[in-house]
Amino acid sequence: MATINELKERIHAGSSEEIVAEYLERIGGSKLNAFITVATENALARAKEIDSEGHDGPLAGIPVAIKDNISTKSILTTCASKILTGYVPPYDAHVIERLKEAGAVIIGKTNMDEFAMGTSTETSFYGPTRNPWDLDRVPGGSSGGSAAAVAGGEAPIALGSDTGGSVRCPASFCGVVGLKPTYGVISRYGLISYANSLEQIGPFATTVRDVATLFDVIAGYDARDSTSVDKEVNYSSALKNDVRGLKIGVPEEYFGEGTDENVEKSVWNAIHTLEDLGATRTEVKMPHTKYALSAYYIIAMSEASSNLARFDGMRYGLRTEDSDWHSTFSQVRASGFGDEVKRRILLGTYALSAGYHDKYYLKALKVRTLIKQDFELAFKDADVLIAPTMPYPAFRLGEKIDDPLSLYLADVDTVPINLAGVPSISVPCGFSQGLPIGMQVIGKHFDEATILRTAYTFEENTDFHTQEPEGF
Repeated sequence: MATINELKERIHAGSSEEIVAEYLERIGGSKLNAFITVATENALARAKEIDSEGHDGPLAGIPVAIKDNISTKSILTTCASKILTGYVPPYDAHVIERLKEAGAVIIGKTNMDEFAMGTSTETSFYGPTRNPWDLDRVPGGSSGGSAAAVAGGEAPIALGSDTGGSVRCPASFCGVVGLKPTYGVISRYGLISYANSLEQIGPFATTVRDVATLFDVIAGYDARDSTSVDKEVNYSSALKNDVRGLKIGVPEEYFGEGTDENVEKSVWNAIHTLEDLGATRTEVKMPHTKYALSAYYIIAMSEASSNLARFDGMRYGLRTEDSDWHSTFSQVRASGFGDEVKRRILLGTYALSAGYHDKYYLKALKVRTLIKQDFELAFKDADVLIAPTMPYPAFRLGEKIDDPLSLYLADVDTVPINLAGVPSISVPCGFSQGLPIGMQVIGKHFDEATILRTAYTFEENTDFHTQEPEGF
C-alpha cells in the first residue's frame, strides 16, 4: 500500500490524475463493496485541476475516501439508508472543506452500518462490506467501508466516525490504523448525527504518520460546532521513535472474559515491546468499566431517537404519495429505516419516556460520570493506557447479525473511551489465524501527541503494519 509521501513523489514525477485513475480502476474491479458512491467524474476533474494549478497543499492530489454520513456537496450522501435515497447535500462538512483546502481528491463515499448503528457493516441498505483479509468475514463497523477501502488498496487514506468504537473496531479487524480523537478536537459540522455527545470524526491510514498528517488537516476550531475546541494543531511533529520514561497503564478490566487468547497474547507482547524500548508498566483499576456497555447503549439510543426524528419524508430523501402528514411520516419511516435503526429508535424513545427517564437515561448519565472519573484516576499513574481494541478478530458474515446483544457486547473495550471523551488510536499488533489484531493506545484529554508517539514508536519497531492481505 502506498503512503502519502510515496504518492506525493509519484504525483510530482507524473500526475494526480494518473494516481486517481488507478484507484478508481481498483474500486471498479473490487469484491469488497467498500463504496456506496464512486465520484469518478468529480475526482478526475479535481485531479486535473490540481495538476494544472500546481497545488502545494499537504494532501495535494491525494485520493481520500469519505464515510457516507459526512456531508459532501454535490455528492450523494445516504448514511447507507433507504430513507436518504437520492439525497445530495447542498454544503460540505467542515472536514471536507479542510480536505479541499489541503488539495485532497474525494474519490467516493464509503459503505457503513445504517446511520452508523452496528459493529459489522452488515446493516447497510446497500449490502455488507467484506474484509480484505477474508472475504467471508466482516470488516467491522460502523466505518467498515472506509477501513476496508484502505486495507484493500482502494484509498490511501479515509475518514470514518466513531460513536462507540466505529473507527477503531474496523481498523482492528482490517489491520490498519484508526484514530478516535478527543471529543471536540474535530468539528462535527456536517456529520449526520447519531449520538451527538459521543461521536467524533476520525482518520484511517496504513501508517501512524499518515493518520497524523490527515489529522493535522481536519482538526481545528469551527465556530459552527458548539462543541468544537480551539486547540493548536500540529500532531505530525509528535512522531518520535522514543518512549523512554513513558508510563503505561494496563487496565485488567479490558482483558476480561470473552477476550480471545491470541488477542490477549498479542497485546501483551506489544506492551513488552514498548517496555524493551524504555517504557514502564503499571496495572490500573477501572472498576466501573463493567457498566460501560449498558450506559453507552442507553445514552446512544436515546440521542438517536431524538436525532432521527428529522427523517420524515417531507423535506428530503425517501417520499411516499400518501394524502396526509401522519400517513407519510409513518410509511416513510416504516419502509425507509432498517431493523437495527428501528430497534434503537424504539429503545431510545422508551428510555426517555415519562416514568423511565430517571430510571434509565439519568442513571446512565451518572454512570458515565463515574467512568470518566475512572480514567482521570488511572491517568494519575500513567501517561497512556493500553488494551485490546476488540476482544477477538473479525467474525464471519452472518455470524452475529441476528443476535443484536452479541454484537453490542463486541464493543466492550471501545465504548468507555467515547463515554469519557478521551482519545484512542488502534494499531495492528499481531495476527490470529491470518486475521489482524488491533491494540488501542488511550490517552488523556487533548493528549493525542502522546498516543501518536507511542503508536508510532511501536510501529517503527515492528512490521505488522507492512503486512497486506493477499491479492491487494
